[in-house]
Amino acid sequence: MSLMTYKQARPFAKAMETAVLSRKMPPWHADPQHGSFSNDRRLSEKEIATLVQWARTGAKEGDVKDAPAARQYATGWTIGKPDVVLEMPLDFKVPASGTVDYIYFLVPTGFTEDKWVEKIELRPGAAAVVHHIVLINRRPGSKYLPDIKPGVPYVAKGNGSAASDKKPDTGVGAFVGLSANEYEMVGVYVPGGVAYETKPGQARLIPAGSELIFQMYYTANGKEAMDRSKVGMVFAKQPPKERVVNTFIANLNLEIPPGAENHRVDANVKVHEDVVLQSLFPHMHLRGKAFEYVATYPSGEKQTLLKVPAYDFNWQLTYQL
Repeated sequence: MSLMTYKQARPFAKAMETAVLSRKMPPWHADPQHGSFSNDRRLSEKEIATLVQWARTGAKEGDVKDAPAARQYATGWTIGKPDVVLEMPLDFKVPASGTVDYIYFLVPTGFTEDKWVEKIELRPGAAAVVHHIVLINRRPGSKYLPDIKPGVPYVAKGNGSAASDKKPDTGVGAFVGLSANEYEMVGVYVPGGVAYETKPGQARLIPAGSELIFQMYYTANGKEAMDRSKVGMVFAKQPPKERVVNTFIANLNLEIPPGAENHRVDANVKVHEDVVLQSLFPHMHLRGKAFEYVATYPSGEKQTLLKVPAYDFNWQLTYQL
């Protein structure tokens, strides 16, 4: 429901009380005992008490003269005017029903020189049916998805371990054996997510001759739709002092025993040089229950960076340290 005006919000006063008391809203799943995050969405106790009192005392409107100006939301790009916009090469028809395999689209950047990017925003063409978009930068000479061609939808069959389903693997497993210099995930769209933006003096690198691959996951909703998603980028005005990169830590041999209620799966990566960790984005699908990031330092000391006791597939949040 829309909550833009008092008239729209008033019928849901009781539901709001329940949602804020249970901390179901705003969505925020990090255990407060671990980590501190700049984008923490939680309401303060005072804010919760104010909403609860309002709901329990008739949910009155108050004096209209005291109302703040209506908040303005961006209807276009939230990153400002992009320096370049690249879009999928064709409209893709999402059926009204059924399961749609992962679809990939190759888009040449046409960059003849290295580009340092400060902001990246993915915009779905048909938001109602776009479950997520992952934007992968395929660098010159990369062996990632060697059969994909510009202008032709590439249909993925099997997005888990190639060994388990004997079909071409286009999920995380497709990156096995590739060097980190061949690819990088440079952008993600999920409902409720925000554009990728770097801090002052930072930027992401997209080398000359790179190609972008849109990984599209559609969910049919009962109505046929046409999608042509796109990406906008804002370039850095000068070379950055720090380069920002995205990476992932995954376990490709995940096997849940039959009937297991709580099956733990571990994944790890060894960092070989000093890095500054800026954000964490836990991602699983419907069987995922909880998530935890732990750093182990050379001294042997362990530190929990983020703990998500109740992972919710419907709210995929990035936690910014």
